[in-house]
Amino acid sequence: MTDPDRHSLGWAVTLAALTAAPVQIVIATEYLSVEAAQKALFPQADRFSELVVSLNAAQREQVASLAGPQPPHRSLRTWKAMRGGELAGYVFVDEVIGREDFITYAAGIDAAGRLSALEVLAYRESHGGEIRSDAWRRQFAARQGLGQLRVQTDIKNIAGATLSCEHVTAGVRWLVALWQVALRPAAAAG
Repeated sequence: MTDPDRHSLGWAVTLAALTAAPVQIVIATEYLSVEAAQKALFPQADRFSELVVSLNAAQREQVASLAGPQPPHRSLRTWKAMRGGELAGYVFVDEVIGREDFITYAAGIDAAGRLSALEVLAYRESHGGEIRSDAWRRQFAARQGLGQLRVQTDIKNIAGATLSCEHVTAGVRWLVALWQVALRPAAAAG
């Protein structure tokens, strides 16, 4: 084999390897604004006021202990949902890692501690977008307490969206633990 033939063969092998490599296309889609999610979670509310939730070291430890292992979170925002002068509940907008990128979702917890169905605000993964289905999101509705938020037992997994299901459920567990430790006592006192 001559040098030019080897050179051509090398390029052919490289080109074949590159064309056989899987191409992953990521489609980041924003589905709802924060305001639309707030109204979807608490349609009866007439006012939403953002709330800064500060935890002391003991509270952080208690939330972590209650919620269990967590995927990485990027940001969390919280609002009080008010109807007239009464607390209707809390809206949380959280971001948890799916498989490779963050999923932005919203959850509501009413004044009695019952969860709403979830709202997915943005999904940035190439797979697993099925968590946006009504059937999956509605599994969270009316659940109360951490004992009702177990993946595979209470919250069914979706084939092809396993990490998204697990991580969003873990994130919701963290929100419920946060409500139990910091917001429920404050609501009862106020």
